[in-house]
Amino acid sequence: MNVSDSVASRPPDIDHVWPRNARPSDELLLQGPPTISPRVIRVTSVVCFLAWVFSVYDFVLFGTLLPKIADEFGWSASYATAIATWVTAGTFIVSLAVGPLLDRYGRKPALIITTAGAALASGLTAGVVGALSLIGVRSLSGLGYSEEVVNGVYLNEMYGKEAKRGFRYSLVQSGWPVGALLASAFAAVLLPLVSWRWVFLIATFPAIAIVILGRRLFESPSFVALRRSRELRAEGREAEAATLAELYDLDVSRDDESGLRQLFEPDLRRHTVCLSGAWLLNWMGIQVFSVLGTTILTDGKGVSFSNALVILILANGAGFLGYLFHGWLGDRIGRRTTIMIGWTVGGLAMSAMLFGPDSAGFVITMYAIGLFFLLGPYAAMVFYMGESFPARVRGIGSNTAHVMGPLGAIAGSGVLTAVMAAGLPVTTAAFVAGALGIFISGVLMLGARNPEQ
Repeated sequence: MNVSDSVASRPPDIDHVWPRNARPSDELLLQGPPTISPRVIRVTSVVCFLAWVFSVYDFVLFGTLLPKIADEFGWSASYATAIATWVTAGTFIVSLAVGPLLDRYGRKPALIITTAGAALASGLTAGVVGALSLIGVRSLSGLGYSEEVVNGVYLNEMYGKEAKRGFRYSLVQSGWPVGALLASAFAAVLLPLVSWRWVFLIATFPAIAIVILGRRLFESPSFVALRRSRELRAEGREAEAATLAELYDLDVSRDDESGLRQLFEPDLRRHTVCLSGAWLLNWMGIQVFSVLGTTILTDGKGVSFSNALVILILANGAGFLGYLFHGWLGDRIGRRTTIMIGWTVGGLAMSAMLFGPDSAGFVITMYAIGLFFLLGPYAAMVFYMGESFPARVRGIGSNTAHVMGPLGAIAGSGVLTAVMAAGLPVTTAAFVAGALGIFISGVLMLGARNPEQ
């Protein structure tokens, strides 16, 4: 069939017309982007939410159970920390595969593979026999870590131009605190009864269920059209490919180039560099104030360990509300602006907490405000990445920035340790390694693209 000869008609209803596992015909594609029913949107959102919850569950469970793993193998605290650093490096390497996977094979397959990766990482961790096997197995958690990139790209295309799409996505992104809470709760309940190996093994079953549910989802219409336009170009049917790309608002101007190379072409170079730098610097702050929060509170602000745990629980509750707030705000003032405001305020709040009074009321208040504006903007950020890159590099572009997270975590720990080793107090070290990075990450977003202009 000659695509360009077809006449567009009423867009089809994806729920009833578009096939899940087979490719739509050219006639169906040329009717334009389909109408996606509210039921399909709800089901897709729930599956993506659960996929993120159990990917986070696996990701966080390793950190939670690392002391138990170290006890069984007889590792010192410093050796266990070194293992965790190597795991983070392996996570980074594995995460690199997700961007090309998204752009070449599709959003739905990427969702299934990343969630299956989280399940595989949990299951295989139950059988590790030492440091090398643990590093190798836990590196697979890079797939689960990158599941949020898949959600951001996939749901951005499924939600389309829906007015409240940012707030809807914030509900999906809130799977992070839910997954972290489940990991802590399951560990607390199961460890008195079974070994840590069983805790990991049990974690595989919910993720496998999500993989099965994911097979029932629809592929993103934008990716279906992108894939077909590529096939038409490969067949030498350039005019027909251009017609289809225009109908679905796809930029395929340099689709024959390497995806990574495209990210550093003049039209995307500054955006890629600024976005990647923002992720790296912000994750330095997350490492310092979220992952190592108890250390900062106890050694830097003189808070008791038990009180530090209470503060972390309350503050992370504020972080959950931050997801919803920033998702809502992004729909109204723009996601890039929301991220800039959130992270600059978060950096200032954490600085005030570090250098302000040591009173419990002040520390709790400023720490909660800091996490609210540190974690919350990620509800806008992950969705923003999906809309800030053209469809041809939407996956690899989002993932290139996203994989800077593990590197930022390593850098945050390294800078914190180096500044403290130089004899400076914990508060100063936390400012240099964390709060300053959070603030600068917000400023760097000024150089990123504004897709709403």
